[in-house]
Amino acid sequence: MGGTMTAAESVERRRWPVPPPDGYTVDDLFTLPDLPPHTELIDGSLVFVSPQRRFHFLVIDLLVTGLRSSLDPEFSVEREMTVILDNRNGPEPDVSVVRAGAVTGLDQTRFQAEDVLLAVEVVSPDSESRDRTTKPQKYAAAGIPNFWRVEENGTTSGPVIHVYELDPLTNSYVHMGLYRDRIKVDKPYPIDIDLTIGER
Repeated sequence: MGGTMTAAESVERRRWPVPPPDGYTVDDLFTLPDLPPHTELIDGSLVFVSPQRRFHFLVIDLLVTGLRSSLDPEFSVEREMTVILDNRNGPEPDVSVVRAGAVTGLDQTRFQAEDVLLAVEVVSPDSESRDRTTKPQKYAAAGIPNFWRVEENGTTSGPVIHVYELDPLTNSYVHMGLYRDRIKVDKPYPIDIDLTIGER
C-alpha cells in the first residue's frame, strides 16, 4: 500500500547531526558518518559546500597546474585538503602548498597549519564572507605565511588574485598586490602563472 510519507517518517529518513553543546571538534570532522564531501569545520560548526560553478573548478585546475610547474622538491601542491588550524577549525583551502615532508601517503586526509606555506581560496557566491574574512583571519592567526584570494573578473577571461603575506608582528595579512593576466611572485617560491582560462 503506497501511502504518503508522514512528517515524522521524513525526519526519520533524514537525520542531521546534532552538534554537541560546545560544538564539533576536528576529531568529529573525520569520524562522523556520511558527511558530504568537502565539509569544513569553522568555529566548531560544520559547513557544507554548495555545488561549485565551472569557473571555480577551472581556476583551481589552472592554479594547481601552474604551481606545480615550478615546484621545488621540498614542497607539494594539494587540492581541497583539510588544514587543521586548531581543535575547532578544519577549513579546506581550494589549493594549498605544503612542506613535502608533511605528505604521508595516498590515504592522508589532512595537514597541520604549520606545514602549510600558501592557502588559496577561490571565492564562490555561497562562501564570500568566509573566503574574504573568516578564513584569512584564521589562516593568519594559525601562522600560514601566504594567502591568495581569487575572485572572478567580469571584464576578462581569467581570475583576479589578491596576494597577501603574513605580518608576524600583528599575526595578520598584508595585501601585497593584485594580479589579473599573470601572477609572478617569489613566495613561497618563484611562481609565474598565465591566468587566462578562456572558454575551455
